[in-house]
Amino acid sequence: METQKTIKLAIPLIIGELSQIVLHIIDMAMVGRLSYKHLAAASLVMNVINIPFIIGIGIAMSIAQMVSNANGSHDGQKIAHYLFNGFMLCLITGILICTGLELGSGILLHLGQDQEIAGMALPFMRVMCYSTIPMLLFIGLQQFTDGLEKTRTAMLISLMALPLNIFFNWLLIFGSLGFPELGLMGAAWGTFITRILVFIAMVAVIWIDPFYKRYLIVWKKQWRLKWDTIKELLGLGIPAGIQIGMESGAFAVSAILIGTMGPMQLAAHQIALSCVSFTFIFFLGLGEAASIRISNAYGGLNWKKGKSIAKGALLVGLILGAVCAVALLGIRQFIPVLFTENAAVLSLAGVLVLYAAVFQIPDAMQTIAAGLLRGIKDVNIPTGLIAIAYWVIGLPVGYFLGFQLEMGPTGIWVGFVIGLSISSILLVLRLKKKLVKG
Repeated sequence: METQKTIKLAIPLIIGELSQIVLHIIDMAMVGRLSYKHLAAASLVMNVINIPFIIGIGIAMSIAQMVSNANGSHDGQKIAHYLFNGFMLCLITGILICTGLELGSGILLHLGQDQEIAGMALPFMRVMCYSTIPMLLFIGLQQFTDGLEKTRTAMLISLMALPLNIFFNWLLIFGSLGFPELGLMGAAWGTFITRILVFIAMVAVIWIDPFYKRYLIVWKKQWRLKWDTIKELLGLGIPAGIQIGMESGAFAVSAILIGTMGPMQLAAHQIALSCVSFTFIFFLGLGEAASIRISNAYGGLNWKKGKSIAKGALLVGLILGAVCAVALLGIRQFIPVLFTENAAVLSLAGVLVLYAAVFQIPDAMQTIAAGLLRGIKDVNIPTGLIAIAYWVIGLPVGYFLGFQLEMGPTGIWVGFVIGLSISSILLVLRLKKKLVKG
């Protein structure tokens, strides 16, 4: 019964997140049609931006945990309070990320990348960094609705974004219907416009839907910034963001390393990474749903229910990881063709997707275990465990294999397999220990 409820909650989360990944894949595919160098430039920017942006998402995710916890104890006033403080925290975080990226954009020229690629990436990054503000605000509101287990709201808006972004890309990348042909910059502006529109749509839904009115009418009492609340959100959100950021950061750093090998290798890496990002969303959606549900149980002091939720989520994750692994093995020769026609890129991307298939089960287990631990507010020690797995073991091993043993990008992806496997083992053991104590 608990497993079915978790899956029901997860499906809209997965669909909503998948729409964002599909959006990214379509962006990369449309940019790739310009040339593999344009694809490499976009990949470089997205990997650099993802490190701080993912931490921002982690901070936003604390809203869902606190709202769900308050919902479990039936405290509507506290829910409204977390809505306002969480939203303002997302606004401040978005501004800080955007400012940092704008001031530090010149780093693209000093990462050992091909100078032509870095030169193309610089203006693209400047536009993309501004788009992080409306996107983080949208995610903050999404976490509020998700915490109330109203996951269909953000899903529908995210699906709406797909045709919008494709249309804006078509207009601005290729100069359709008389619009200027902006190439790579067209993709940046298309994303920026789409993110503004989905944020506005999310605000409109919350403002109009009668379900949310109870949390809006108390604004005079509860919509006040409180440092204690901000600290509470940051105490949960920063470690959560670091957790997700360390995995994304490892992939981002690996992209920078692979970029020093050449634009062909970087383009192949980006194609394989897009495939991994697609399957990861299934694990992330299930992990978020399990986190919200166990947080609700935790708020209601129902540990028996929490244990049942955790066991069911891990079992579904194991099955889902196996299904994704088989799927990647089946399509690894076909997916890269959607991105480029370059034979060398296609060949290498097919090999990297093979390694991606190998770490699907570990990735599923560690993502779901981390989500469950986050739901019971255990974030500090798991953050340390993830740091060891990715940054002390996985990435250094990948670097050694890729550069010292001259395995190239393949060696770095072997490092991913090792890092994710160790992370999954450590986090599942940590969860087991916490649930036994509970």
